[in-house]
Amino acid sequence: MAAVHRLRALLSLHRSVTLQPSLGFVPVQLTSTCLFRGLSSSDTKNSESPPPVNSENKSLLENLNLMGVDVTKARQRQPGVLRKACTNEQAVAQFLKGKGVSHKIIASIISRYPRAITRSVGHLEQRWGLWRNIFETDAEIVTILDRSPESFFRSSDNGNLEKNIAYLFSLGMNKKDLHRLLKTAPRTFSNSVALNKQMMELLEDTCVELGGKNPEQFAKALISRNLYILIRSVKRVKTNINILRSSLKLSDSELLALLQGPGAEILDLSSEYLRKNFNSLQQRMISLGCQQADIEKMILSYPMVLYIGLDTLRAKLDCLLKGGIAIEQIVEKPKVLDYSTQNIAFRIEELKKVGYDFEKNGISVLDTSRKRFDAKLQRLAASLDQ
Repeated sequence: MAAVHRLRALLSLHRSVTLQPSLGFVPVQLTSTCLFRGLSSSDTKNSESPPPVNSENKSLLENLNLMGVDVTKARQRQPGVLRKACTNEQAVAQFLKGKGVSHKIIASIISRYPRAITRSVGHLEQRWGLWRNIFETDAEIVTILDRSPESFFRSSDNGNLEKNIAYLFSLGMNKKDLHRLLKTAPRTFSNSVALNKQMMELLEDTCVELGGKNPEQFAKALISRNLYILIRSVKRVKTNINILRSSLKLSDSELLALLQGPGAEILDLSSEYLRKNFNSLQQRMISLGCQQADIEKMILSYPMVLYIGLDTLRAKLDCLLKGGIAIEQIVEKPKVLDYSTQNIAFRIEELKKVGYDFEKNGISVLDTSRKRFDAKLQRLAASLDQ
């Protein structure tokens, strides 16, 4: 009998909102963050029997289907959520709707990150308020939720988020900096403050070791150039710095200049990938007649070349060489490798049609925006017609 009385007490906790077939949400009372489902008068007779282990909550599945959630996708992403007897999907949906999120996006958010329905409204209100300290409007936050639900719902620790915001502000970062971090590397705010401090200390110590005069500004400059550094391990970033130093045989001052400049953009790469790509580039360039000094010059000028995998690098180099461009020109203007092989081939072909001479005029024209390239092509075509 005691079990029956407890079950009846649970039944007295009504759902915080009622879901209509039209997907409209009728507000009732947002007091409970727990939904008790599937309990009818007949269920009380068997209240001593626990639900099957690892079985999905049928009432929850029905609710999610009515909301337009892709249950198959949700099951693939976080299957454990569908087995919970206690979730909060209706209140979460109403909260999001109140912030201007459409039914379609709400369904998409839950499909891709089902754990969102385990958050309480109080937690979400607090978290939204913390994000609004950085974003100007609710609409900006909605855009991020649509693109990356995990960035908002992943962490349940609002206190940690608040501490991270305060810490990053204390480093001299402004709202614009934190805005970029939340948009592109939101996991920074899920890190413990201690972890973020470790990364900052590594960058500052690196600056001092290399003879830099302003370690705090150095660390901020690196993060500004590559926000993903803060979501990588200290070990990875430190290893990558050492790889650049040893591979390029750089002095302290040369390494400092590289890291403060474009070199920062590759520090988040997997160390194994970085090392492999350096070796691949080195072998390929030597096979084309280049010296070690040429390779080092190329990387120092355009470190992002180390992002390019071997097969893609080979295809781009072959395309340029077949188009009549000398390897020495590529060494001087390596940023041309930033473009896709198809783009490179198209531009070379179009320039050939108007009689462009790469040997005489260089290859800078290949490294321009589409608008500037088209304008240059028109001028060349007009001069050809005269």
